[in-house]
Amino acid sequence: MWIVDNGCSKHMTGDRSLLRNFVEKFLRTVCFGNYHFTAIKGYGDYVQGNITMCHVYYVESLGHNLFSFGQFCDGDLEVAFRSKSCNMRNLEGDDLLTRDRESNLYTISILIWLLLHPFVLCQKPL
Repeated sequence: MWIVDNGCSKHMTGDRSLLRNFVEKFLRTVCFGNYHFTAIKGYGDYVQGNITMCHVYYVESLGHNLFSFGQFCDGDLEVAFRSKSCNMRNLEGDDLLTRDRESNLYTISILIWLLLHPFVLCQKPL
C-alpha cells in the first residue's frame, strides 16, 4: 500500500526488498513531520507487474511507502484532490485511478493499477 503524500518530494520506501536495480548511495537527509531527520541511503525501481516506479528513494527507518504526487506529475500526469477522494489521470483527462480518503489519508494499491493501466512512473535522471 502506498500513501499519497503532497509533502514528499520523491517516492520513498523503507523496504529495501521492494527495489530493483538498487544503487546504494547517500543522497541527502529528509525531515519528517515530527522533525526527525534520517538519511536517504539509495534508490531503485519499484516493479509490480506492468507498473514501474523509477528512482524510488530508500529511507531505512520509514514505516510506510510514500507516493509523491509531485514526482507523479513530473511524468506528465496529474493528481486532483477533493475533500473525499483523489483522482489520478493522464493529460488527456483519462482517469487512471480514483481513491477515497480514509482515516484522513489517500492510499493506493499498485495492484489495482495492474488491472487498469500499464505505464511507467519515471522522473528525470537524478
